[in-house]
Amino acid sequence: TQLRDPQARYHKMTVAELGTLAPGLDWPAFFTATGARPFADLNVGTPEFFKAFAGLVASTPIEDWRAYLRWHLISETAPYLSKPFVDENFAFYGKILTGRQQLRDRWQIVIEAIDGSAGEALGQLYVREYFPPESKARMIQLVANLRQALRDRLQTIEWMDEPTRARALAKLDAFTVKVGYPDKWRDYADAKIDRGPYVLNILRLSALDHRWDMEKIGQPVDRTEWSMTPPTVNAYFRPTANEIVFPAGYLQPPFFDAKADDAVNYGAIGTSIGHEMTHSYDDSGRQYDGSGNLVDWWTPESAARFKARSTVIVKQFGAYTVLDGLHINGELTQGENIADLGGLKIAFAGLQKALAGKPREKIDGFTPEQRFFISFAAKWRRLSRPEALRLQVQTDPHSPSEFRVNGPLSNLDEFARAFDVPEGAPMRRPAAERVTIW
Repeated sequence: TQLRDPQARYHKMTVAELGTLAPGLDWPAFFTATGARPFADLNVGTPEFFKAFAGLVASTPIEDWRAYLRWHLISETAPYLSKPFVDENFAFYGKILTGRQQLRDRWQIVIEAIDGSAGEALGQLYVREYFPPESKARMIQLVANLRQALRDRLQTIEWMDEPTRARALAKLDAFTVKVGYPDKWRDYADAKIDRGPYVLNILRLSALDHRWDMEKIGQPVDRTEWSMTPPTVNAYFRPTANEIVFPAGYLQPPFFDAKADDAVNYGAIGTSIGHEMTHSYDDSGRQYDGSGNLVDWWTPESAARFKARSTVIVKQFGAYTVLDGLHINGELTQGENIADLGGLKIAFAGLQKALAGKPREKIDGFTPEQRFFISFAAKWRRLSRPEALRLQVQTDPHSPSEFRVNGPLSNLDEFARAFDVPEGAPMRRPAAERVTIW
């Protein structure tokens, strides 16, 4: 929870200063051994960890460290070793932590392994098969509409003063949007893959990925790079690049369907687009400027008004419980909850723009507004085993799916109007407690 604050994980210092902070280790030799290019400064994200680590290095026998590192090597490579290792690894990380009763089918395991080790090679095949140019064009248009809807909201939002508003709009203008797949693909020509031990192929691909990372040091930032592979069913906002990214794997039903009507797409992928956009202005993302620098661009007055509203969301979600009374961590999940609520507002406004001047036809008995909210709820349908749900609530910055739907919708007047939800109903928070940020 503390590490949600980017200021808490930004501690720039020289390599020499790191040696003073965490003495007893030859840090220059360590960095050279990792293959890193020469550098003088670095960000030590968690100084307290390195202080404690240095103390352990001084007090723990070398044989204990060797045993510890051997165990980590086996644990990390267990999924790629023989059946006894695979089974033992699954017994803990699968059964105990998440409640899963059996391993995935082998084809699923193989696809996951390739995606994790050579994802852009797999991604080229995936895009060719499942992401036609018309899907990308439709998605780009949706993003443009949502960007305009967010601009309209920023221009009229009542609690933000003019200096902050001007900077917020400038940040929106500087947004980068990536859809489907990278403009240039990684070259795996140097990857050695053979019919020898499976684990060695994985380790060689991992070493290649590490080498690519080390070669970036001291070089200009490559803003074309992606942090997810094209087949990934997810999306992200990267604050240090001020970019939102939607892999092709996410742009499939039920999240996106190029053949579906606007109400369905705005309710599904539109709310995800709005979600990622408003991450730029959540409790963490708002601390970065339009160039991705960690800069405080808010006036104290606007920051205080934002904090007052975000505190209400923290309280709302902190009151939700799962299983045997385990509370959601409202602080840990606030960024995602803020983005869920903001994404809904922005996407709904975007839908109204798309429908302007068009007939409001019902489909299957539902209005466009109702289909929008049904589509939003449908994309979050899932079942979780109790073990997985407990693990999520204690470690994940995302709320469980049930509350990602019911939580933000209970704040929205637009939802209440669409379904004639009366005051006092379970899906209608009391007026004094309803909150809107974006």
